[in-house]
Amino acid sequence: MNSFFLIFIGLPTLEVFLMIKIGGKIGALNTVALIFFTAFIGIYYARLQGMKTIKSGMANLYQNKIPIYEIMSGASIGLAALLLIIPGFFTDFFGFLLLIPVTRKILLNIAIKTKKDSDFKDNQNIIDGEVVDKKKDEL
Repeated sequence: MNSFFLIFIGLPTLEVFLMIKIGGKIGALNTVALIFFTAFIGIYYARLQGMKTIKSGMANLYQNKIPIYEIMSGASIGLAALLLIIPGFFTDFFGFLLLIPVTRKILLNIAIKTKKDSDFKDNQNIIDGEVVDKKKDEL
């Protein structure tokens, strides 16, 4: 329920608040124009980054390497494009962060590290053992 509240009620509220504050500073028409401008520029840049990622992934496949980073990068570029399509400045900020290759790599490394740490914490209660049968060989 908490994440539902944040995504579907909190995020639009924050976006409207930012639009009102920025619209008060630069004007309503300029705010709407800026929202459309960031959407078009972001989608164009997402397309360029997506093509670059596909080429890099194909190069890894030709070298018989698994393109794990390219797959994760492609998914983050798709998420960035979605965030840039949603009107608002907060989502545009995170969308552009995911589109910049340096920040995308940092964010992916943080996500992978967090996932590995949570997997390690979940597996601490596992005890390895071996069953030994005490029967003697009969020959």
